[in-house]
Amino acid sequence: MNLSKSLLILAAFIFTISCDTNNTNDEIATPDSYEFTRSGQSTVSFSGQTTRIKMATELSVAMTDFDNSTEELLLEMYRNETANGGDANPYSDADLNAAIKSVKSKVAASTDFFSTNTATSVELKNQFETWISAQINEVFPNQNVEAQPGIAGQIADGTSTRYVSAKGFEYNQMLAKGLIGALMADQILNNYVSVSVLDAGNNVEENTAKVTLDGKAYTNMEHKWDEAYGYLFGVSQNKAKPLATIGEDDDFLNEYVGKVNSDPDFEGIAQEIFDAYALGRAAIVENDYDLRDEQATILRNRISTVLAVRAVYYLESGINALQETPTNYGAAFHDLSEAYGFMFSLQFSRVPNTDDSYLTKAEIDGFLAALEEGNGLWDVQVETLQNISTSIASKFNFTIEEAANKLKEPSC
Repeated sequence: MNLSKSLLILAAFIFTISCDTNNTNDEIATPDSYEFTRSGQSTVSFSGQTTRIKMATELSVAMTDFDNSTEELLLEMYRNETANGGDANPYSDADLNAAIKSVKSKVAASTDFFSTNTATSVELKNQFETWISAQINEVFPNQNVEAQPGIAGQIADGTSTRYVSAKGFEYNQMLAKGLIGALMADQILNNYVSVSVLDAGNNVEENTAKVTLDGKAYTNMEHKWDEAYGYLFGVSQNKAKPLATIGEDDDFLNEYVGKVNSDPDFEGIAQEIFDAYALGRAAIVENDYDLRDEQATILRNRISTVLAVRAVYYLESGINALQETPTNYGAAFHDLSEAYGFMFSLQFSRVPNTDDSYLTKAEIDGFLAALEEGNGLWDVQVETLQNISTSIASKFNFTIEEAANKLKEPSC
């Protein structure tokens, strides 16, 4: 650190001590817009998150592009590099091809959960590659084959056609819903709003002194909080006031915050999440780190709740389809594949004020194994699904009936 920066920080600390600015400031109002400026320049930046959401979107769509997708292409979309680590251009968007970022690099990559748990991080990153390869090698060759127990292929779901594995799973749904937890939620809850990241190095001193990153208008702490915001609102039509289109802006966390918010039992959750983001950022500007951390607590609870509500919702939707006469396997398989992805995502949830997820990886692995047993979804029993729903709901402050309140939404 150079001498001038050190003196600036020291002067700011003397001022901070004399004015007691790090105590909770009840006068900090919750902004109605995520807009923050300094010296006439915006201090908000989350372009990297916007890029990764767009990358994940192209990958998700390509998972069912039977005419153009190959295993090599899908893996390059996930990694944004070739199998040998070379430059790749897998996207239709030239800006994404020019980017040096990737989806894979931020999957299961949070500081709190994986900085000392690299083996599990590698395992979880590789799971997405397994689903990609299985989609190409198992499902694609059977595009025009009728799915049966032990045979991948297509199956009707109303007017839609689903493409499932030999065990009835839609790998594309597992990947898309799995990324909501492994990419978006993990980076928000266990990384960017974490004290270990926000207060790393000299971040507190430099934020208090408003020492900005080289060539930037924002401090490192401000930027970290913005990056958390970007994983939810990074492709919103109005990024400063995003709630008017919540649920419409991407197919990942944004969509499902919107869906949960539209359930009368959870109405207002989107506003709670936005307010926590906005007030937390305002608190960082005002050097009120206690207030900042209170907002992180809200984000951890409410975003984790979204994952859990949707896991239970899709489990209950699957149960309903299995109980139809005749059994509606197509609808059941679609719903339970989405449930699988949301259950997978729950291992990245975060209990506020702890270092724990609401459900451990071992618990999640047990749920998923129960769905995969034997012929998978062709054989799964309603009682098994009901028990899993009960186990998930019991970890949160909602009932199965509340989570399933809007059954059934239009399938996507």
